[in-house]
Amino acid sequence: MRSMKTSPILMLALAASFAAATFNAQSADAVAKVNGVTIPQSRVDLLLKNNAAQGQPDTPELRNRIREELITREVISQEALKKGLDKSPEVTTQLEIQKQIFLVNAYLQDYFKTHPVSEDTLKKEYERQKSLLGDKEYKARHILVKQENDAKQIIAQLKKGVSFEKIAAEKSEDQGSKGRGGDLDWSAPGRYVPPFGEALKKLKKGQLTDPPVQTQFGWHVIRLDDERAYKAPGFEEVKPQIQQNLQRQTLDKLIGDLRAKAKIE
Repeated sequence: MRSMKTSPILMLALAASFAAATFNAQSADAVAKVNGVTIPQSRVDLLLKNNAAQGQPDTPELRNRIREELITREVISQEALKKGLDKSPEVTTQLEIQKQIFLVNAYLQDYFKTHPVSEDTLKKEYERQKSLLGDKEYKARHILVKQENDAKQIIAQLKKGVSFEKIAAEKSEDQGSKGRGGDLDWSAPGRYVPPFGEALKKLKKGQLTDPPVQTQFGWHVIRLDDERAYKAPGFEEVKPQIQQNLQRQTLDKLIGDLRAKAKIE
C-alpha cells in the first residue's frame, strides 16, 4: 500500500479537493478541527472514492492516513492564508483554473449520466463497423508521395524491377511505414480511408495500383502481398472501445453545439 507522501494520484486528489472545497458537499460529521476550522468527513469520502477508482481498498489505515494528511494540509494552508498568499495573482489563477476543471468534469459526468449510450446503439454501431471490415484482411505495402507525377514515376521504376522496399524507405512520406519498406502489416480494408481500402480490395497478390490512388494524405502506390480470411472480434470484446468512440463523438457534438450558442468575441 502506497505512502501518502509518495502517491502522486492521492496527492493530486488532495490538492484538487482543496481547490474545489468551495463547492464540495459538506457533511455534518467532522474528522478533525484545526485551530477551530472543521475538516468535514466529505473530504475523506471524496478521497476514498478517488482511491477506490484506482483499485485501492477502503481500510482503517487508509482512512487514518488521509485524515492525517488533511490535517497537515489544513495547518499549512492556514499559514499560507496568514501570509496572504491566497491573494497572489499566481495562486488565484491556479485556483480559478482548478475550479473550472472541476466544473467542466462535473458537467460532462452529469451529461453522460443523463444521456447514456444505449445497448441497442452500441450493437448497431458494432454491426456497422463489422460490415465495413468485411470477411478478408490484406497484407500490403505502400509508398506515399505528395505529387501524382512522382507516384507515376515510382510505378514505372517498380515495373522495371526496382525494389519496392528501397523506394519506400527513400521516398515515402509515411513516417510510420517507410522504415519497414512501406509494410502496413495485416489489416481489413475498412480500417483504411475509403479510396485506399477500395483500391486494396481490387488488387491480386503481387499487383500494384496503376494508376496511383489519391487520398487526403497524398498519392499512394499500393502493393498487395497477401490476403486471408478475417473474423471480426465479438461484440463484448470491442464493446468498451465502441462505447468510448461514441462518447467521444457525442462529446465533440456537445462542445460544438455549446460553442455555437455562446457569444465568443
